[in-house]
Amino acid sequence: MLRFASPWCFLLLLLLPLLAGYRHRRHRPPTMASSALFPLAGIPMSTALRLRPLVPAIKYAALVLMIVALARPQWGTERTEVLTEGVNIVLALDLSESMAALDFKKQGRVVNRLEAVKGVVQEFVAGRSGDRIGMVVFGTHAYTQLPLTRDYNTLVSILDRLKIGAAGERTAIGDAIGISLKRLSDIKSKSNIIILLTDGQSNAGELSPETAGDIAREKGVKIYTIGVGTRGKAPFLVKDPLFGERYVYQRVSIDEDTLKAIAEKTGGLYFRAEDLAGLQDGYATIDKLEKTEVKVDIFADYSEIYPWLLVPAILLLPLYIVLRNTRYLVVP
Repeated sequence: MLRFASPWCFLLLLLLPLLAGYRHRRHRPPTMASSALFPLAGIPMSTALRLRPLVPAIKYAALVLMIVALARPQWGTERTEVLTEGVNIVLALDLSESMAALDFKKQGRVVNRLEAVKGVVQEFVAGRSGDRIGMVVFGTHAYTQLPLTRDYNTLVSILDRLKIGAAGERTAIGDAIGISLKRLSDIKSKSNIIILLTDGQSNAGELSPETAGDIAREKGVKIYTIGVGTRGKAPFLVKDPLFGERYVYQRVSIDEDTLKAIAEKTGGLYFRAEDLAGLQDGYATIDKLEKTEVKVDIFADYSEIYPWLLVPAILLLPLYIVLRNTRYLVVP
């Protein structure tokens, strides 16, 4: 990466327009181009005369190079080493078809639940540093979308590509917790948490949510659960072959008792998010509760590159002086 050790030197560039203006006032063009009044348009211009405007440009180029050299440009690398373990976090996200309910508003427009969740989770990830974060998605089936990593850019990129129904139509909460526990066991840490977000009831999978919660408690894994969506009926956009696209209201329900029980037995909390603000508050609360002080060491290795600018400047300035006092000498 490129950096400047003395960037304040760039303020000297502000003097160049003043210098150019002073030169223009000092060397005004004569009122009469020649002592004779007959037209000179037919006389061809010499090559030297055509190149005359480049002479001042040589001077200003030399000055610019010198100022940039004074700013001490340096080229090198910086390496950051994380000294603390941080927290292992698995984001377990529901991709079942009920996440297509259009009961959230984002920036004045109606969006489905998954789109609202994506934005809030991205903000949550952006606020973490030094933690390993993985992602598990679930519907009828549960699987690892991304193992624990500190590569937050990749995490956000994968999060943005999640699609409703990619893991099946139904909801396997127990299996999602089981897969999340397996991912947390890959890399040991003093603190392991699962943030499980769903908008329905567990109706698929081999592992029951209650059993999965018991296993998490035995392993010392804290589970935060988030129930997302409005109560009662929610609008869905459906495509009808006869009438085209239309909105249909369907009853939705969340097994809050089970989600609360899982959070309570593992030492976590349960949040109900019926709108975007509630969803943001839930993740913000988790973010505050699970903060760790991250210590880092920064190693920098830079080399000076100002000679590559100073040498051309030193060559250009004598060239300007020679030309200005010989071929392009201006007599007052």
